[in-house]
Amino acid sequence: MRDNTGITASLRLPLLGLLTFALVLLSACASTTPPPGVVPVSPFDIGRYEGRWYELARLDHSFERGMVDVSATYTRDSDGSVKVRNRGFDPASGRWKEAIGKARFIGPTDVASLKVSFFGPFYGGYHVAALDPDYRWALVLGPDTGYCWILARDKHLDNAQLKQIVARAQALGVDTTSLIWVSQNGTDPVQ
Repeated sequence: MRDNTGITASLRLPLLGLLTFALVLLSACASTTPPPGVVPVSPFDIGRYEGRWYELARLDHSFERGMVDVSATYTRDSDGSVKVRNRGFDPASGRWKEAIGKARFIGPTDVASLKVSFFGPFYGGYHVAALDPDYRWALVLGPDTGYCWILARDKHLDNAQLKQIVARAQALGVDTTSLIWVSQNGTDPVQ
């Protein structure tokens, strides 16, 4: 049976679910401002931030669930944007997975507040909330404190340093008891 929109009753419910999912995705990806109380690092030098970072800890999200040996590589493009290459190993499938995205500064380039997209026109916030003076580790938050990553130039940091970074994340409102500590024991065939 069709209504005045021409959509059959059997298609209406799945279509409504798809539209609801799209709206939720759009609203989740649309926020590019830092979470309340988070002041992105400034001064920030993207030239020093470029290169490979290892993911030491993260909050769980479906796009990285179960992955180990995760890394992110940042490379400046000539148009001022930053190429983002995320890579990790999925033990369940026995395969390496990779996602390529693009990041752009939200404001001045000396403030570590960017928007990043892996899905075309949809952007989410990427905010460096704490950064080692020598660019050896970074605490990164997304559009809210439900997105958190601890990154480092090396596959491991000493426990005292990790405790300080976790304390900083907790002070910013991150549920640090939910952090997943990422194994960095494999060898990525793409260096």
